[in-house]
Amino acid sequence: MSQPAVLTDAVDNELRAVGLRLLAAAQEAKAYGLAAIHIGEVAPVVVVSPDGEDHQLMFNPQIVAVAADLVKGEEGSVSLPGVRLDIDRPVWAEIAFDDAAGAAKKVRFDGFVARVVLHEIEQMQGIFFLEKVSRLKRDRALKKARKLAG
Repeated sequence: MSQPAVLTDAVDNELRAVGLRLLAAAQEAKAYGLAAIHIGEVAPVVVVSPDGEDHQLMFNPQIVAVAADLVKGEEGSVSLPGVRLDIDRPVWAEIAFDDAAGAAKKVRFDGFVARVVLHEIEQMQGIFFLEKVSRLKRDRALKKARKLAG
């Protein structure tokens, strides 16, 4: 799986501050994941949670490896409340990232959490989940979002 280049920033006080704001936003929204762009920051920071409560911040996350096996699963975004689409994703993903102290980590995520972390890393890279479906499905999803927004 080829990935776009990822910004790599030193985990300094400024980047940690972005992380803390992102974490607060994810906790408030009870989100399974968020990328910094959701709070208006173009920064290499994502947060993921297997249960919507216990969140893990990742600075400079990069996809190291993914499973060849794919599974279809529902995805959505806080940007489009009420819109959910089936997306094919690898069943596991190995992710390298820095923690808040700047220490390098490498973790394998399985199942739902792998889906969330891949979704958020793509969001960080400017790839929105609607780009993973046909134009027809994307148009229907956007129409539904406009209808739900009133």
